[in-house]
Amino acid sequence: MLTSRLSRRAVLAGSAAAAALTALPVTQGRAHAVEAAAPAYRWRTAVIGGTGFVTGVLFHPTVRGLAYARTDIGGAYRWDDGAARWTPLTDHLGWDDWNLLGVEALAVDPAHPNRLYLALGTYAQSWAGNGAVLRSEDRGATWARTDLAVKLGGNEDGRGMGERLLVDPRDSDTLWLGTRHDGLLRSTDRGATWAAATGFPGTPSASGQGVTLLVAAGRTLYAGWGDSDGTTANLFRTADGSTWEAVPGQPFGTAAKVPVRAAHDCHTRELYVTYANAPGPGGQSDGSVHKLATATGKWTDVTPVKPGGTTSDGSSDTFGYGGAAVDARRPGTVVVSTNNRWAAVDTLYRTTNGGRTWTSLKDSAVLDVSETPFLTFGADQPKFGWWIQAVAVDPYDSQHVLYGTGATLYGTRDLKHWAPQIRGLEETSVRRLISPPTGEAHLISGLGDVGVMYHERLTASPSRGMATNPVFGSATGLAQAAARPSYVVRTGWGDHGNGACSNDGGKSWSPFAAQPALAKDAPGPIATNTDGSVLLWTFVHWDGTKYPAQRSADNGATWSEVSSFPKGATPLADPADPTRFYAYDTDTGTLFASTDGGRTFTGRASGLPFGDSQFQLAAAPGRSGDLWLSTKWNGLYRSTDGGATFTKLTSCWASYTLAFGKAAAEGDYPAIYQVGSTEAITAVYRSDDGAQTWVRINDDQHQWGWIGATIAADPRIHGRVYIATNGRGIQYGEPV
Repeated sequence: MLTSRLSRRAVLAGSAAAAALTALPVTQGRAHAVEAAAPAYRWRTAVIGGTGFVTGVLFHPTVRGLAYARTDIGGAYRWDDGAARWTPLTDHLGWDDWNLLGVEALAVDPAHPNRLYLALGTYAQSWAGNGAVLRSEDRGATWARTDLAVKLGGNEDGRGMGERLLVDPRDSDTLWLGTRHDGLLRSTDRGATWAAATGFPGTPSASGQGVTLLVAAGRTLYAGWGDSDGTTANLFRTADGSTWEAVPGQPFGTAAKVPVRAAHDCHTRELYVTYANAPGPGGQSDGSVHKLATATGKWTDVTPVKPGGTTSDGSSDTFGYGGAAVDARRPGTVVVSTNNRWAAVDTLYRTTNGGRTWTSLKDSAVLDVSETPFLTFGADQPKFGWWIQAVAVDPYDSQHVLYGTGATLYGTRDLKHWAPQIRGLEETSVRRLISPPTGEAHLISGLGDVGVMYHERLTASPSRGMATNPVFGSATGLAQAAARPSYVVRTGWGDHGNGACSNDGGKSWSPFAAQPALAKDAPGPIATNTDGSVLLWTFVHWDGTKYPAQRSADNGATWSEVSSFPKGATPLADPADPTRFYAYDTDTGTLFASTDGGRTFTGRASGLPFGDSQFQLAAAPGRSGDLWLSTKWNGLYRSTDGGATFTKLTSCWASYTLAFGKAAAEGDYPAIYQVGSTEAITAVYRSDDGAQTWVRINDDQHQWGWIGATIAADPRIHGRVYIATNGRGIQYGEPV
């Protein structure tokens, strides 16, 4: 199920970024770098369209056509109504600020339309840094920043709740920020400084949800509390900003355990609150919707459908409630969403009479995903959605409704016809990249959650959608035969097979005729030799357990164990000699090589850096035995004798991932690209002289957080490079 894949993404993406950034040295052992003048580069995103969890969407209440969206690991965006696309607002956050790409909450100021606030922080774990608040006076074009003394959790459980950030309706200089583990914070200087709010009754917990939502109803503020057991108050209010009380008459019980979202109808003076029995987006099985008449204090249960029924096929219809949005133009008109409803599929319910009756918008919906074909996930038709906790109604157009899912943001202009309103919003966590030397596509990608894609164009979502036969969740391996580029193999997490091959360059696929037993629970990277006659597949369980590699010489029909291959290492094929494979043992710092087509491996160079599974080995194209080893802050090493010896380069002091592209001139050494460091900053660099000198090719406005997973360079276009981000899709750059 997609829930498990998306949850796995949350864990792996976070832990990988944390491991990549632990214990970076400041100056010790740094080599003197030679860096040339930076060339001008144009950076764009290879279009896929969403692919990740859109956790919040907000229309500005007083500016027509202005909206903002937040994501769990891919930053925040502003809607450009004229261009009909989203503009990324946080790409300037760099390597050291990787933990700020998860947006916990956003807020606008109704009285000052240009002001925008973001509460940033992806993980609240001990290995992650503290959160920050960004403040803008120009709708996110430029920012001022305040680092917080607390952690936020934009990719933790409960990330679809909110909003947890609010501009006080009585005073635009006052902001409120609800945290997970540190209570309610208050700022009286527009977010420049923060302190604990006095009088707030919630007791923080190191493992709880804390404040789940903040909403204004007139001049009264309401705060949801996520750590109730269902028998104690979970909704509080203040009329003066200092004295708080539990809202009288509020609902209790399992179905009202956690307040998820709230929306205020200023015409009827009613506050609508959605509830669930868990924070979500997963794990919810019960929920409800209640409204509070704020003038009289009367509560009414207006739940559209009670969870727990039975579907037509006999499945239990369990779910919670998620998003809530009111129609600013029509009193009593409200839209709410179900969440985690897998049996009957999630929906939006809409009422025009204050919750007395509801209509399921899914039942009449016509979905058009032609712009982003992957949304069928290999099926005949797309689903209406899952993980729906973000819902918004345009205050200037009652029929313009948006809702976020675990993979996209849908929009409608007539409440019937829906399509992704996602242009410009790219949230993929990228795992593998190939730039083929021939063929229609310049790029094939292996992705988190959405498998493998063949990019016949970079400016449109791949027309074939996700690779099928079989469909993967997250890709773990992707390789191409250097002398036979029509042959491509892929591996990954899937319910109907974990490995496949293509004989047309990645356009169509066939599953391996057989696969090792380990493949289902521990599918790791794969390599194919230069002519495609041999496959090497390694296996690493999600908990880190490593297993022996398996070899096939008949296109995956049969497999045999390679006991001499270092467990868990990533196999690498020699790009010129079909009998040679390599593997770097990160446990011992030893390079292993095979000269018999992967049947046996022997150790060669040793005494190299070890202890980090993310060290990467690469081979220069068209050359046998020309190996490059990126060992993060331990530097960059090169071998020209097939790994018998390595020399440490002095032109950079850190190297995280490296790739080769077309040479600057015919006959020159291939252009080298890396994510690394020549001086203080970790950035994207290019070398046209065999790594003697480097030029930085990205700039301060194009950094995208953590980009240490992989890169690829185009063998047909000099200067073009593809960057794998952890939440901002595939960024590609080329000289202007």
